[in-house]
Amino acid sequence: MVILMNPEQLIFTTVTFPQKSSETNTLLLVESIRTFAGNLSEKPIWVFTPKSSQQISTSTKDRLEGLDAKIISFELDESKLPFFFADTIQIIAFAESIAERNSALLAWLDANTLVLNEPKDFLLSDDKSLGYRPVHHTLIGSRYDEPLDPFWTQIYRSCQVPQDRVFPMVTHVDATQVRPYFNAGFLITRPTNRLFRIWHDTFFELYKKAECAEFYQQDKRYEIFVHQAVLSGVILSMFPTAELQELPPHI
Repeated sequence: MVILMNPEQLIFTTVTFPQKSSETNTLLLVESIRTFAGNLSEKPIWVFTPKSSQQISTSTKDRLEGLDAKIISFELDESKLPFFFADTIQIIAFAESIAERNSALLAWLDANTLVLNEPKDFLLSDDKSLGYRPVHHTLIGSRYDEPLDPFWTQIYRSCQVPQDRVFPMVTHVDATQVRPYFNAGFLITRPTNRLFRIWHDTFFELYKKAECAEFYQQDKRYEIFVHQAVLSGVILSMFPTAELQELPPHI
């Protein structure tokens, strides 16, 4: 358990796996925060890595520690593997659980992220519970001008999404208006809200159910991105729209 004596305003978090591409991405992210994040460049950075027989390389570990990034190992529940992003969801929930006593805000960034200027928008105002970016591409997203399809009907029903919280969102790259579909690799949240832990519990309850599994047979993309759909359902069920902050497009 990591507990800071003086809770931080913001902690950056990411995950790295013992693979060259993952380690390289993580190093680039951490270096970019330390170099370009301005007044936030000295904020704590937690790098999570799964405990296994294969560990991240010594050179990566040394470089991360040299950048004052804290490396935190986490033992994955093997019974929940393998499934797309199941390992990351476990780690995200664990990160939130230890950040709850340590920081007002938790910035979860996929390792393939770069910080090129001070991310002031990460410091959410007191009336906001979540900072987010839309997904890049529509993929399995639900177009706002079309009826809710069976997949998203199932997600909304399972997550108990109030109809009045469904609003139009524009995807970042293909600029399609969709129902809320949040980028799971880039989120600023308040750990005390327990968003990631509720996402974890909801995902592992739903993803194996026959009602979801039948969609995996129809289109592989449902299997790959169901985690992101469940995240979207959980966010809509937890937070009124007024508590959500879409971060600007330059992010």
